[in-house]
Amino acid sequence: MKSVFVLGGGAWGTALALCAFRAGALPTIWSISLDEVETINNRHENVFRLPGIALDPSLCATIEPDDASKADLVILAPPAQFMRSTCETFKSVIKPNVPLIIASKGIERGSSLLMSEVVRDSFPKNPLLVLSGPSFASDVAKRLPTAVTLAGEDLSISQRISDFLSTKTFRLSPSADMIGAQVGGACKNIIAIACGIAEGHELGDNARSAIITQGLSEIAHLGCQMGAKFETFLGLSGVGDITLTSLSSQSRNKSFGFALGKGTSLDELMATKKTLTEGVHTVEGTKDLAQKHQVNMPITFAMYDLLHGGKSMETFIEDLFTLSSWEVL
Repeated sequence: MKSVFVLGGGAWGTALALCAFRAGALPTIWSISLDEVETINNRHENVFRLPGIALDPSLCATIEPDDASKADLVILAPPAQFMRSTCETFKSVIKPNVPLIIASKGIERGSSLLMSEVVRDSFPKNPLLVLSGPSFASDVAKRLPTAVTLAGEDLSISQRISDFLSTKTFRLSPSADMIGAQVGGACKNIIAIACGIAEGHELGDNARSAIITQGLSEIAHLGCQMGAKFETFLGLSGVGDITLTSLSSQSRNKSFGFALGKGTSLDELMATKKTLTEGVHTVEGTKDLAQKHQVNMPITFAMYDLLHGGKSMETFIEDLFTLSSWEVL
């Protein structure tokens, strides 16, 4: 498992390539941006995504998909809404026995499919795994202590790859619950936006704590209806991920919600955001899944009405705190 190929030259893909290098692998980053490829190869730094983080000269980047043909392990780290097109690019290149680690968190718009379902459409035979848990790319790149979950269809493969990629500061815990890891990792972004709105609208710490608690309950109910294990939502890809994303100023989703809560219009935010706020897209698929599986998700439904249904912020706040519809109080 010496050759690791990372699809995606963003901050997270670059950080994971660093993790693979530190674990003793020879990683290659694939990017659609020639500028990114050239700066990684020539300046040994991803100045566009992880400025200030030095990359070892042996960590290289490429714009050529065919370079993935010799990979022993592939990490998929494009934005979730570009996962399908990325897989289409590589489906005839990557060997069918190579394990694929899905490192993108989200639900595909239009189909409401989990990332593993999207990837499986292009890779029917490859072993699939999902990386999830509380992990900001910059902290991982700086060797700050981070623990995540690696869930796989085959627990023995998950254990083997977890052992291979784990280092003193980056620990992977194997799991067999791919559904739980994905539902927790994707849906927490919706709750993070709601927490950001609560903070920006100065609704107080009590409100934010209640949103996190109710949000985790909603996510766990949905996940369990889809076949996940309840215990997963008490772990890194549940409590861990929702806490980090909902409370930290590094969180794009929380920052997006904070700006909304302060009065910035949705149209203005969508037009000026340089980085993708995944929760805006995830809420549509989550709403559809909740209705399909008959799960009551008051925060998710209120967030959908705000982001996609044209409801006002005042109506959102009123709907959000109609506490009689909450299930955890």
